[in-house]
Amino acid sequence: MINDSFSNRQYVIRIFIAVLLAIFVIQLFNLQLIKDYGEQADSNALLRRTIYAPRGLIYDRNGVLLVYNQPTYDILITMHELRVMAKNKTPLDTLELCKTLSITKVEFDKRIKEVKHRIGYSPRVPQRFITQLSPVEYAVLQEKLHRFPGFTIQSRTLRNYTYPVAGHALGSIGEVSRWMIEKDPYYKQGDYAGVSGFEKSYEVALRGQNGVEILLRDVAGRIQGRYKKGEFDKAAVAGDNLTVTLDIQLQILAEELLQGKKGSVVAIEPSTGEILAMASNPTWNPGLLVGRERSHNYAVLLNDPTKPLLNRATQGTYSPGSTFKPLQGLVCQQEGGITPETLFACNGPSSSPIRCTHHHGSPVNLESAIEQSCNPYFWNAYRETLEKGGYGDRNANFKANYERWRNDIMSFGLGPKFKDSDVPDQVNGSVPSIKTYDKWYGARGWRAITIRSNSIGQGEVQVTPLQLANSVAVIANEGYYITPHLHKCDSMLNHKHVSLIDKKYFPVVKQGMWRVCEFGTGKWYKLDSIPMCGKTGTVDNSHGRPHSLFVGFAPKDNPKIAIAVVIETSGFGATWANPIASVLLEQYLTGTVKRTELVNRLKTSVTDPDVKKY
Repeated sequence: MINDSFSNRQYVIRIFIAVLLAIFVIQLFNLQLIKDYGEQADSNALLRRTIYAPRGLIYDRNGVLLVYNQPTYDILITMHELRVMAKNKTPLDTLELCKTLSITKVEFDKRIKEVKHRIGYSPRVPQRFITQLSPVEYAVLQEKLHRFPGFTIQSRTLRNYTYPVAGHALGSIGEVSRWMIEKDPYYKQGDYAGVSGFEKSYEVALRGQNGVEILLRDVAGRIQGRYKKGEFDKAAVAGDNLTVTLDIQLQILAEELLQGKKGSVVAIEPSTGEILAMASNPTWNPGLLVGRERSHNYAVLLNDPTKPLLNRATQGTYSPGSTFKPLQGLVCQQEGGITPETLFACNGPSSSPIRCTHHHGSPVNLESAIEQSCNPYFWNAYRETLEKGGYGDRNANFKANYERWRNDIMSFGLGPKFKDSDVPDQVNGSVPSIKTYDKWYGARGWRAITIRSNSIGQGEVQVTPLQLANSVAVIANEGYYITPHLHKCDSMLNHKHVSLIDKKYFPVVKQGMWRVCEFGTGKWYKLDSIPMCGKTGTVDNSHGRPHSLFVGFAPKDNPKIAIAVVIETSGFGATWANPIASVLLEQYLTGTVKRTELVNRLKTSVTDPDVKKY
């Protein structure tokens, strides 16, 4: 009796388990097979055609159109339709198609193979076969398209440029990578997005929102019309039109003056942080990275040993040389190493441990030291600042003094890149930390004399031209800067950074920089009737001739523009960087340049014969 009861229960349990397994299998079948079949049937019946949103236009600060859209066309292929044609013994006239598209049969076969091996490939879904046909190429194909079933045309837009300049600043468009697709589901294979410059920084705003058109197909895949009269279609939304801070006429002139040279120019409006010009040379016409020739042209630029794709304005790092001396004068005043009246002697080229480049009056105060670019003065000012309280081991405050000096220098925007800026592709500068020097020399192995080259901008301090232009904007503003940026929007005015230097220390430094342009190394290129402040720099270069540098701003009072110019391996700051900066200041402040002979000389002068024009 007991055994019978147990046997019955066991039988019931087995039936229960069998039913559960059956339910599970049926549900799995429903989820996998039926669902997949339903989706497949849906994809067979419906074609979702993307309607690409026109990309937003880009204007300069004065409303001049810089970047716009031009029509282009992609050829799509539906492999299922080719199979149907083959079964009906009406195969595609491949040779005629190749002739129409100006491609070889080998290239045709290669493209077919690539289509079939594409991720997400479906024979019933149109696949891109050839992209970016011009309107002329499209017109030729359109006349014969009815002879090539299985091939359709999809319209898109490509970027076009009013001027062949500002490639680094504006950036370019490229096909999205697999990484971008994984990061943002908005993109699909074959889509395009901003990959550098302003286009990259404001990709989401510029790209707009693609739409979709749902079409109904028959069993042979032929389009029968719009699904439910377009009830579920979605219109594309154009991207936002944006304004860059650039003055395109200033940008054009900057790039013309840099021809035949390696270097860069950065000009900033001090009161707003708006970048008025950002030029780097070698550079390229942005139109080269558009259309089907983009890949070829990009490879040419990438393999050029002069590195035209490198934005020297944001990715080049240099010792600042004598352009660092105005900052040094401000920091040494702030930390009590000197006053405007402090005098130091100078023995010219025989001075030690840092010699002066020339003879001039001695002793000199801060204002005269800036005018004369006196190396011994700034060495002594630096030493007095770091060694307040004693020398060497007797100075328990030496490292604390250095740390304050470092923090003061970094408050001008030197050191780390601008993290709250929309300028992409920046690199960090360098203002070495105590930890770095301890690692190099040992905790007790370095003093002011060990790092004396910092006093004249020839040591371990490294800056980018963008940082250098920003630092002189701080002097122009007497103590603050707005983060340099490329999008002209009022919200950036909230990105205000106040330096650690008291406002009372700026007038004497500005006066010294004015004297540079009136009586010193910059006097040959001073502006007519516009007081100009500046500082030249001739920077030692271990790879050849010195780099030529200049920083400045104008007018002296209520400055409208601050500028930094770097010309690599070219010689004295007063020979190249200074006149280029002077011409650009004149252009921006007056709207023209009267010194045509100077302009022509600078445009045609070559300091690096290896530089090509693209």
